[in-house]
Amino acid sequence: MRKIGLFEAKQRLSELVDQASEGERVGITRRGRLAAIIGPAQPEISLKEIFRDIEKIRKRVKLPKGTTIEQLIEEGRS
Repeated sequence: MRKIGLFEAKQRLSELVDQASEGERVGITRRGRLAAIIGPAQPEISLKEIFRDIEKIRKRVKLPKGTTIEQLIEEGRS
């Protein structure tokens, strides 16, 4: 991650946003100390998509019939 001073960042904000959208992270310093980081935005994921993905995983995992959550927890502890 490269660092840039606040004054210069204000002058080049549009350029820094373009670089961030391409995956680069840029640290912005104020009086020599890191104050903020500009980086790529995280893709927005809806709760509906998250639960759909969880359901896909659950369908792939085959547990013996009658297995309880307590049994799985206990098995994980050993």
